[in-house]
Amino acid sequence: MLSIHSLFKRKKDPLADVRFIDIDETDSTSNYIKSILATLDGVQPEPRMIVAYADYQTAGRGQGTNTWESERGKNILFSVCCHPVWVPVTSQFVISKAVALALRDSLAEYTTGITIKWPNDIYWRNYKISGTIIENTLSGGHIADCIIGTGVDVNQEVFRSNAPNPVSLKQILGHDVDRMTLLKDIVRRIDACLEVLRNGEYDKIATLYMSYLYRSHGFYAYQDKDGRFEAAIVAVEDDGHLVLRDREGRVRSYAFKEVNFLHEAL
Repeated sequence: MLSIHSLFKRKKDPLADVRFIDIDETDSTSNYIKSILATLDGVQPEPRMIVAYADYQTAGRGQGTNTWESERGKNILFSVCCHPVWVPVTSQFVISKAVALALRDSLAEYTTGITIKWPNDIYWRNYKISGTIIENTLSGGHIADCIIGTGVDVNQEVFRSNAPNPVSLKQILGHDVDRMTLLKDIVRRIDACLEVLRNGEYDKIATLYMSYLYRSHGFYAYQDKDGRFEAAIVAVEDDGHLVLRDREGRVRSYAFKEVNFLHEAL
């Protein structure tokens, strides 16, 4: 199938002007980048892209009130700061799609069965291998700063939290993976995805995103505020809403956190 690299390739090394910051421990890499931006504001030009990565986070976040479990020195915990000012505020969900594609492409180099679970989690089969939180700072109807906070389970062998379905590359492959090699590959692919957006090719991002969407074909179990139901995915709208059609033919549209994917016994 197509990958994001089939749409765009830089002629020069995209990491040449990226600032990488190696941190032993921090509360969160996204907070760390915010502190850097505060010192740069109005004083000196910001780097094209900043990548902060840590061996351990004391307050790593999942979506909502969730936390992200990660054993020290085993996984990739990182945040990328970029400035996609060409993306209108009304289209900002396309960044989430693009980042998810970059992560999926990179992890698919190691194993098959990698998909994107709406809105931007990365799954291997029915197991979660990566999660991302994107925070945008808006200015003049456009995105001034975008901080992409991501965790990828790489070399952790045992998960002790109550998360229902974590998995790491090592559990899948049976051997360690070089974390820095993987991180740099992910950053390159994020950069390529952002360049596709700069070129205005939103439709290509949307098509690829849908082609790799978890549960993109068939009926599966979901739950909303009214209870459990079975439905098939119809679309993911430009604003990020997930559109489902239940077995009675009713079309349902959900914002994030308004519907849960129910998993069969793993």
